[in-house]
Amino acid sequence: MSADALTSSRIQGPVLVLALAAAAVVGVEVMGVSAKKASLFLVAIAMGVSLYHASFGFSGAYRRAIRDKDITGVAAQLVMLALAMVLFAPVLAKGSIFGHGVGGALAPVSVSMAFGAFLFGIGMQIGGACASGTLYTAASGRLRMVVVLVFFCAGAFWGSLDLHWWSKLPGIGSISLGRLFGFGPALALQLAVLAAVYLVLRRLGGRINKPLWEKNAFSWRRLLRGPWPLLMSAALLALLNWATLLIAGHAWSITWAFSLWSAKAAVLLGWDPATSPFWSGGYRLAALSRSVLADTTSVMNIGIMLGAMIAASLAGRAGSKVHIPLASLAAAVVGGLMMGYGARLAYGCNIGAFFSGAASMSLHGWVWILAAIPGN
Repeated sequence: MSADALTSSRIQGPVLVLALAAAAVVGVEVMGVSAKKASLFLVAIAMGVSLYHASFGFSGAYRRAIRDKDITGVAAQLVMLALAMVLFAPVLAKGSIFGHGVGGALAPVSVSMAFGAFLFGIGMQIGGACASGTLYTAASGRLRMVVVLVFFCAGAFWGSLDLHWWSKLPGIGSISLGRLFGFGPALALQLAVLAAVYLVLRRLGGRINKPLWEKNAFSWRRLLRGPWPLLMSAALLALLNWATLLIAGHAWSITWAFSLWSAKAAVLLGWDPATSPFWSGGYRLAALSRSVLADTTSVMNIGIMLGAMIAASLAGRAGSKVHIPLASLAAAVVGGLMMGYGARLAYGCNIGAFFSGAASMSLHGWVWILAAIPGN
């Protein structure tokens, strides 16, 4: 659909009012928890708008690259990664900012981690979206993606119950390339890898079918209602992930909250956390007893969804058909379960493991994408 056709849709006033009211209520509640979480809630709303207005996703970008050799979406991701790496490096090298510690998205590299990423890659194609894509499309009113989200959460909880067994498989632990080689050399190495990936894709016949920045793309109308150029969204998401690092002390993540939400639901149904090594102690057990709004990742996920809802109503595209074909519904269930289970094993998804991991110069971020691509 053309940009003119998209911006010609009428703003959905009732949906917009509902989304803004919900954002205001949640914002006030989060401010009562802490000003830091309230700041992250605003960052997340901006993420939701950025994701929705550019239709910025990973599953579709990989599918088009593999099937059609259209690397437009992948090229935008490479730009996003490069900018995030440049922004993250000096902060991570210093180790603190604004008087508090800063740590990147580091996680162990292991057989189970790679297998989880592979499962996630399969799941994101069956389900039709990645973790961030599931959030913003579900919030825009697409009923099928709500189903994916529900089973994504269920799969993450299932994975948490099995993680104790999977963690016994061989691994080499967490490796920070910045600490190993120095942040300057590691940054140069990673940027060179991104450039090499782009050149290889072009050499293999990859083409950019849609300009990353369209001529005359910027106007106040398009800024408000979309669609946005991919390059604009890529740059904003890198900046917003960096803002998350500065405020929270850690990078953007998504799927921990999915595990927490489903575990809280299981407790209400009579499940005992003491029966699970993953949930029986430490911050995880404590998180089960606290409000969802006390959890940073949950606050940000809610913010992303409300931001996407605001953007969809401004674009006039909130809501979807109620009927879902049986085959599509089955794919939503299976894809959601695979993504949730895989993300738990892989210590994150396309955002927490790959985007934030690679930006943090963590080896597991690179291993994640190397395992996820064959799954895709």
